[in-house]
Amino acid sequence: MQELPPYLVPHSTEEIAILHQDGDLLLVRKPHLLLSIPGRHPLNKDCLITRLQEHYPTATIVHRLDLDTSGIMVIPLNKPAHVHISRQFQQREVRKAYHAVVFDIVEQDEGQVNLPIISDWERRPLQKICHERGRSALTHYEVLERGNDRTRMLLKPVTGRSHQLRIHMRELGHPILGCDMYAHTTALNMADRLMLNASVLEFTHPTSGKWLRGDCPPDF
Repeated sequence: MQELPPYLVPHSTEEIAILHQDGDLLLVRKPHLLLSIPGRHPLNKDCLITRLQEHYPTATIVHRLDLDTSGIMVIPLNKPAHVHISRQFQQREVRKAYHAVVFDIVEQDEGQVNLPIISDWERRPLQKICHERGRSALTHYEVLERGNDRTRMLLKPVTGRSHQLRIHMRELGHPILGCDMYAHTTALNMADRLMLNASVLEFTHPTSGKWLRGDCPPDF
């Protein structure tokens, strides 16, 4: 049997914007179509953290955004900051908000999706809803603007499951436009990229103890 060639991810040439910098951390904007960490294949080494480490050798990763998702990420610059921020993520103390554009008109002004998620092992890397064995997943949502065939949403995930926002919006009946994993063909073809952006990140600064908020508005 002929071996399939490795999947090579698209390489974004867009610059990584530095939104905030101090002695302990960076807040950066990850471009659309840039991996957060290196892929398994050597040709997929290009990613946010390897680019940043060229200028900030001590930079490390504490959370990720999907390849297709743009937006804000926090990058610790030393071990104490890494441990402190990582603990905040684990204890769900970090507040996150995403902008998304979804298919059709969402009628409720606000609400939540509370459906457990598990890996779909036979179709990896896809995830799926599983009430028996899935891990709890909760997303709050708010309608920002309604169009003729789409709705702009503010999504606030309480948990951080893989593909959580994509799956929850699909289960709501309004898949995210441009999603090549969970959207139907019509919604997929309504945008030339995944219409999902990590727009707000809030947490306690590891040294000052002050509440730090970073904003990264979407460019769509």
